[in-house]
Amino acid sequence: MTEFFIDPAYKTGFERLGLTSIEAVFAFGAGKNLTKENLASYRSRIEFKIESPATTVFLKRYDHPPIMTQLKNWLSAKKRIACALAEVEAAQKLAAMGINTPIMIAWGQVWGGLFERRSFAAIEEIRESQSLERSLPGFFNGPGTSETIVLRRQFIKKLALFIKKFHDTGCRHRDLYLCHIFRVPDGRFYLIDLARVFKPALFSEIYRVKDVAQLHYSAPARYFSKTDRLRFLRAYLGREKLNAGDKIFVRRIAGKAGRMARHDAKHGRAVPFET
Repeated sequence: MTEFFIDPAYKTGFERLGLTSIEAVFAFGAGKNLTKENLASYRSRIEFKIESPATTVFLKRYDHPPIMTQLKNWLSAKKRIACALAEVEAAQKLAAMGINTPIMIAWGQVWGGLFERRSFAAIEEIRESQSLERSLPGFFNGPGTSETIVLRRQFIKKLALFIKKFHDTGCRHRDLYLCHIFRVPDGRFYLIDLARVFKPALFSEIYRVKDVAQLHYSAPARYFSKTDRLRFLRAYLGREKLNAGDKIFVRRIAGKAGRMARHDAKHGRAVPFET
């Protein structure tokens, strides 16, 4: 089975680059290579621009992914699904539930019998956005004033409610670091890198703890104090005062983050929430 789809609004831009088939997409070598050292050999990422409409596109490709990787994806999705299509479906479903996600403008898949041969997803850039890992609003810079402290608290509460809204869908991200949360100038948050998003039938709470621990871990201490983190958790949990169950949740987050810190320190990597 072969599927190839381009949103009609972007078809002209893709055609001008010759991206009119799956074969052309996988042969495409123009643009900026975003491959990282730890990216699996069967995966590739390219950033390029189209002119009609003028936008930046991120192309994710999976070429003959390992069978075990595919089986794990099927288990998470509760169905047989191509690697790239897992992200496409997650983005579309979350958007339908009111969670801001990037626009999926093209995708395709090729199957060889039971298993996937290759798949891709082309994702529109979130315009004028920055990841929270790379850039926080200006009011986080310098000593706090009465005005900036209020703005910081509003930001923390808004972020907590965004994560709560995502978790209230029943979905879990499994890679919920600040680098995967983007913010646009009007203050809205977007969730990206959705390939591992799933709705667990079992152990949902374990994955919820993991998500919040990853967010806690990636939030630098120089910007977020212990009081800020408690304020985040109160907003996320909807409590002015934490109850016994909430305190167990908080301890589990701290325990998970501590294990992550020890692992990174052992390998000579900086620990964000300690710096």
